[in-house]
Amino acid sequence: MPKYILVRTVGEVSEEKIEASALKSLEALDQLPGVRWIRSYYSAEEGKLYCEYESPSVELVYEHARLADLPIDRCSVVRELEPSMFR
Repeated sequence: MPKYILVRTVGEVSEEKIEASALKSLEALDQLPGVRWIRSYYSAEEGKLYCEYESPSVELVYEHARLADLPIDRCSVVRELEPSMFR
């Protein structure tokens, strides 16, 4: 399954806003079989979220964002690399 890294500009957000957005995201995922939110990282300094997803297509990643009312600045398909792969 393809993996994607998304960048979302969200500005400074409270814990309550993060929680509310996460709940909306989970509700949207219920409508999109095959799309999985793996994890996200929030940089308060940059006002950005960096999110990892698995999805059959990039179109479904954008549909998830639309349903959850979440911004996407960039969405890139990625391949996971680990140090153990090179030893």
